[in-house]
Amino acid sequence: MKKRDLYISKILPFVDKPVIKVITGIRRSGKSALLMLLKDYLIEKGTAFDNIIYINFESMEFADIETAKDLYSYIIKRKPQNCKCYILLDEIQNVKEWERAVNSFQVDIDCDIYITGSNSQLLSSELSTLLAGRYVEFVIETLSFSEYLDFKDDEEKDIYKLFSQYLKLGGFPAIHAYNYDVDSAYKIVSDIYSSVILRDTIQRHNIRNVDQLNRIMRFILVNIGNLFSAKSISDYFVSQKRKIDVNTVYNYLSALESAYIIRRVNRYNLKGKEVLKTNEKFYLSDHALLYALMGYDSQWISGVMENIIFLEFVRRGYSTYVGKYDDNEIDFVGEKNGEKVYVQVTYKIETEKTFEREVNTLLKINDNYHKYIVTLDDMIAGNVGGIEKVHIADFLLKEDW
Repeated sequence: MKKRDLYISKILPFVDKPVIKVITGIRRSGKSALLMLLKDYLIEKGTAFDNIIYINFESMEFADIETAKDLYSYIIKRKPQNCKCYILLDEIQNVKEWERAVNSFQVDIDCDIYITGSNSQLLSSELSTLLAGRYVEFVIETLSFSEYLDFKDDEEKDIYKLFSQYLKLGGFPAIHAYNYDVDSAYKIVSDIYSSVILRDTIQRHNIRNVDQLNRIMRFILVNIGNLFSAKSISDYFVSQKRKIDVNTVYNYLSALESAYIIRRVNRYNLKGKEVLKTNEKFYLSDHALLYALMGYDSQWISGVMENIIFLEFVRRGYSTYVGKYDDNEIDFVGEKNGEKVYVQVTYKIETEKTFEREVNTLLKINDNYHKYIVTLDDMIAGNVGGIEKVHIADFLLKEDW
């Protein structure tokens, strides 16, 4: 099993601390594997096997545990006597009122609790009521480019060729655990999407007009990297002789976000220092969803590059915005620990005019934080007026931005 040190390193400081460790993220992003890695860690540090209670609620073995009372009874019977136990609960949302049982475990027994779930709204809403202030959440993303290289582990050492593969295949761990061809990989990703849409979106939110939901998702897919609003989507429906009100669009977008299918990025006025409420960008939890659902098309590469870079910002713990400076747009402004980084993304710099446009926008920002132009061009990296030109593969592998 491949280790995912980025997430393990974030969770380990909370082991044996009196907070519930909540691991969330889109289905098949690697939550279950991470839980097993944590189980291995506990055993390696000397925890007795019988002191670890692991339940995967998607297994038929535990199909009889349907309610909080069932779960509580099972754990009480299994827990060791007179010593601490570790409770690992995978896909907890399958248990009705599970939060009541988890709350009781903290009160009634000496334990350390880890849970996973695939719906942010389910977890955040239930946790905020009974477990407020007693949990810490970790969102697991699909594989970064760096993790993808670890998964490949083969003789190919050309990171630019490997990035071209990553660009097409995305980062779902299930794709890279085995040597799937492109068509097979897209079939798997499409099936993951179908499962998420059905179980974490339609069923969870009682969505009746599935056709509307699918059309909104299609609009988002073909507009990756573009600014738009809920009203833009509503207006698009009107142009197609279909009517949908803006509030319904917002509800559908929220449902897709809660299932981790899409991620919202707000705009930020760098001069006014305020978050703007009009027009946003939406990115996918993994760029392979675009190709799996719509087919591979090179016209989407710029948007896909933005998608990849946005998720890298998220993995590294940045608060991320689309920057607005006068009438200019900066693709990403990342903030962390009082520091900023600015990134312009462009597929290729084919003309001097294109290069000047990207550079001039960044030059207008009068501070000393790092500024990058990230491209897919096979060009020589360099520095212009303090702005670094860099290939996207190199940018993603930089340890310090």
